[in-house]
Amino acid sequence: MAKKLIIDLTKCRTCEECVVECLYDHHPVNHGMKSLLEMAAFQFTCRRCEDAPCIEVCPPEALERNNEGIVERALNLCIACKSCVTVCPFGTLMNHFFEVRQPICDLCDFNELTKSLKCIDTCPKGALSFTEFVPDDKKHILELNERVLVKEYAWEKLKQN
Repeated sequence: MAKKLIIDLTKCRTCEECVVECLYDHHPVNHGMKSLLEMAAFQFTCRRCEDAPCIEVCPPEALERNNEGIVERALNLCIACKSCVTVCPFGTLMNHFFEVRQPICDLCDFNELTKSLKCIDTCPKGALSFTEFVPDDKKHILELNERVLVKEYAWEKLKQN
């Protein structure tokens, strides 16, 4: 079974600012984890409010829902004003991943020989690790993509129970 990166968002939320370092060859000061955190928050944590105050308050109209109802941010429009974070009635959006220039995680090429990654080694809360887990709703382990899992209480899944 292939290793996957797992992000524990419960631990992640205890940081004021993401300080995880990234080993990204083309941009060494990249904090690529922020892009994964943003995707995970919108996909799993967001309550998908019917009136969507985050979308309504966004001055440059950088937020919109995709076909699945998930809020997405248009990076070319976002001015990082963080109005969406402030107005969210449930506090589900994390302040520290909204920046004008979005750092990108390139999902480093880890393999069976890889013991660790710079992001895992530099996460002060231990929110990142390798795993061979598979998605499991009962354990709140959700698939963000084919290489990344997220441990989170997914609002949409809790609503269905």
